[in-house]
Amino acid sequence: MLNLAFTGFFLFLLLAGFKRPFVWLLLYLYVDIVQPQVITWGFLSHVPVSLIAFAAAFTGWLLFDRKEDSRFTLRQGLLVLLLLYCGYTTITAVYPEDAPEKWGWVWKALLFAIFMPLTLRTRLRIEAVALVMVLAASALVIDGGIKTVGGGGGYGTLRIFVDSNSGLFEGSIISAVAISIIPIVVWLARHGTVFPSDWRVWTFAVALIFACSLIPVGTQARTGLVCLAVLCMLYLRTARHRFLIAGSMALVAVLALPFLPHSFLKRMNTIENHQSDQSASTRLAMWAWTWDYAKQHPFGGGFYAYQSAVVKYDTYVARTSGSTTMVEATPVVEKGRAYHSSYFEMLGEQGYPGLALWLALQFSGVVQMELIRRRWKTRTGQNEAWVAPLANALQLAQIVYMVGSLFVGIAFQPFILMLIGLQCGLWSYLKRIGNPSRPPVRQGPRRMQVKPVSDPVPAAKAPFSRKSVSVP
Repeated sequence: MLNLAFTGFFLFLLLAGFKRPFVWLLLYLYVDIVQPQVITWGFLSHVPVSLIAFAAAFTGWLLFDRKEDSRFTLRQGLLVLLLLYCGYTTITAVYPEDAPEKWGWVWKALLFAIFMPLTLRTRLRIEAVALVMVLAASALVIDGGIKTVGGGGGYGTLRIFVDSNSGLFEGSIISAVAISIIPIVVWLARHGTVFPSDWRVWTFAVALIFACSLIPVGTQARTGLVCLAVLCMLYLRTARHRFLIAGSMALVAVLALPFLPHSFLKRMNTIENHQSDQSASTRLAMWAWTWDYAKQHPFGGGFYAYQSAVVKYDTYVARTSGSTTMVEATPVVEKGRAYHSSYFEMLGEQGYPGLALWLALQFSGVVQMELIRRRWKTRTGQNEAWVAPLANALQLAQIVYMVGSLFVGIAFQPFILMLIGLQCGLWSYLKRIGNPSRPPVRQGPRRMQVKPVSDPVPAAKAPFSRKSVSVP
């Protein structure tokens, strides 16, 4: 049944695109996020559904869509430069046989992020993209949340649809993405027009936010816990009742502690004592190795350059016997471990130029969304009140991603590049329709002024004139 459902939904969207070609772009978002070709085992697993959806989306825009409203932004230019530079490092890669494998999906993700803003020329299209991204990700989040409640979680053991450890099926990545979409879920519940705000929409939104919060618990990914803490602090920046909300967050955290698995609490304790955890120690050792590697290869070693890494470190475990505590050091040697950080991933694979382009792309998005938020936050009109909250939601989502990127290599994660494309589309759309009009200036009461009369109006003549009469 699952195979038939995925196949039928794909064919339905494909046919619907012949009437509304923009649906093909939404189809590509769905295919690239949910990856039904990986989940199913029938028809979709034997055809290049991602390539079909991408070709349909681009062809539909090229042949049927209006082009006069399309704008090319500065950040799209940064994406183009990053695409070209990644192509160069792939040609000169240290591992020329392995690098093309990653390049095969990186170029497609970058190209789609460049292309997508050209199609987002209306508010409805912007909302539709945000909605499909959230609903597509929620398919994975809800499945993981249900299994977490049922006791099927665990580090590296939470199975979301398939037994895979790549893309959004990997624990740390889905944790970061699940937390990052929470602000967008709130925006859709408040300002959505496809599904107008009512009790049903809010019920689903609250349930989805709860499922997103469960993903770090089910995956036992420390990345998700850090992202959730950062998001809670960022929400207080624009909240009206900060102390009340902060107190509620603290209360929820305290009440949730008794229900959390012991294995989850034990793994979260390694955030503070990272030397006792081999995974955390590997990260630090790989970051030090990457820093030294970049000094010798300033232009990067291309994709999969980490395979030449050899790291050595010690893990420390304290054992207490009576009143004596002994600290045992265990030497560890590992080869070819991943970077465990998007920042060091870019530094090792793309060198200083690639890292600079990537950082410029990320920080410019935060700045642009902040400029939009400040410019539109005082607008309360029906067609304007949605802008500032959306900019704030996209900004929070990106900051959460940047925090999560510190601990997992997701520099080219397609979902995040779609988020950047959505930001570019919003920026371009608002630039085209112009800045919001200024509110009317309040003026004091005017004093009545009397205009001086230069030429007085002549008096009306009497109907009869008085004359002296002589009586004979």
